[in-house]
Amino acid sequence: MGELRRTILITGASAGIGAALARECAGRGYDLILTARREAPLKALAEELTAQHGVVASVIAADLAEPGAPARLVEAVASRGLKVDGLINNAGFSRTTGFLSTDPADHAAMIRVMLTAPVELSRLLLPGMTARNWGRVLNVASLAGQMPATGGDTLYGPIKSFLIKASQGLWLETQGTGVHVTALCPGYTYTEFHDVNGSREQVSSAYPKWMWMEADRVARIGWDAVEANRPRVTPGVANNVLAALGGLLPDALALRMVGGHAKRLDRL
Repeated sequence: MGELRRTILITGASAGIGAALARECAGRGYDLILTARREAPLKALAEELTAQHGVVASVIAADLAEPGAPARLVEAVASRGLKVDGLINNAGFSRTTGFLSTDPADHAAMIRVMLTAPVELSRLLLPGMTARNWGRVLNVASLAGQMPATGGDTLYGPIKSFLIKASQGLWLETQGTGVHVTALCPGYTYTEFHDVNGSREQVSSAYPKWMWMEADRVARIGWDAVEANRPRVTPGVANNVLAALGGLLPDALALRMVGGHAKRLDRL
């Protein structure tokens, strides 16, 4: 790609959809900046992608739950002489123990990682993209952001809903600039996400296999969508049906539908 070689910054790149997106971008010839809290898996992934695709994969360990982390991350990128042509805001986690039973520090961390950090990183990096007349911003939201809110993981859906709306607003603002913005809204995906929040056994037994997707397929659909400049994409036919129902049903009926999900989370 020579002088036209582009570099994509991916948060939460150590596993799951983030790692799948790193592999997808590397396969398309993009250089990468990989960031997450855990440095060891990032280094292993960087070595894998360099060996398989010949791309440059830089590693910067960072914890986006820390106040000021996005600015420090951007400073670290600049100090290495790197520029960011594309941003994938993927880092995230959830807590399923209920609003009153969850440590307020965990709530604050969720908001910083999944809401504040994407906003700050976008604001810091978009000026450079627009100045170069080329950029890609892929915000990994969730089907949960298109569905009625649930109890148990009370803040997760609302945060993802915010990310979808913010992505749509940025999509409108960046038309004609060469920058594409997309919200990726996956449903249940085979990653370590549910292992981390302790809900793996419950969700695996509660939801049939046809509702689940592989991370590499989700990543491919997501990157195809941002290249095509689609403001939002929801992978999978079943997930699109659920999203449509979530938007059409009256609140009372919709909340009854998700009530069972909340009770399962309360038992975790």
